[in-house]
Amino acid sequence: MIHKSPDIRRKERKKMLKHVEIKGLVGISLEEGQTRSVTVKGWVRTKRGNKNVAFIALNDGTCVQSLQVVAELKTDENPGGFGEDLMKKINTGACLCVEGDLVKSMGKGQNVEIQARNIEVYGQADPETYPLQKKGHSLEFLREIAHLRPRTNTFGCVLRLRHEMAYALHKFYHERGFVYLHTPIITGSDCEGAGEMFQVTWKTCPKPTERPITRKTSSESRPRLPFPASWKANWARWRFQRSILSAPRSAPKIPTRRATWPSFG
Repeated sequence: MIHKSPDIRRKERKKMLKHVEIKGLVGISLEEGQTRSVTVKGWVRTKRGNKNVAFIALNDGTCVQSLQVVAELKTDENPGGFGEDLMKKINTGACLCVEGDLVKSMGKGQNVEIQARNIEVYGQADPETYPLQKKGHSLEFLREIAHLRPRTNTFGCVLRLRHEMAYALHKFYHERGFVYLHTPIITGSDCEGAGEMFQVTWKTCPKPTERPITRKTSSESRPRLPFPASWKANWARWRFQRSILSAPRSAPKIPTRRATWPSFG
């Protein structure tokens, strides 16, 4: 057994992890005959081909568009191609590391493609059990596989759009001196006792009066409790007679200026 120094192992590991994101390759324009040696890693979206060549759509999550990998198969005319045993492991959902030459694509739908020299399978995916296949899936089905749905084009676009909108909103308020706080919002649900910490009501505060307020019923007129002259002290008590619940959730940004609150006593 050959023992390698930590520096050599560190260099080999760094070389193994070094790869290029697909986002930075799909927009490149190359001239005819121009090549570039690259290493990409990602998951297989689709695989198609014939007995001589296989076309693999590889995606690493950095963009919606996939990168086409061209793998020449092993035949009598091409004994140096990829064998059948390796290609059987490459199905939709498999994780690959591909080394090859980035060249101008001869087909439609992409500017460049990779002529694979070496393919390493990091992880296989059983086509009988892997839920994401080439066919389209309904939103109800994708709701059941929340950990995999970001790999679809629909959720990939939605999540990127939400990211850009949230980033623009945070940047707008951040540049103007606002601070983002997670404050409670008004809601009618009382999940896990969260409504016990905060209550509000839709009522408006009446004018202060010292006279008793009566209410007629079918049997008799029963006087209500008189509203005290110092109504400010009891305003909160009256305000919360009929209330709705509130649970802590995120809310829009608020300014950092000091707020002035009314005094209840």
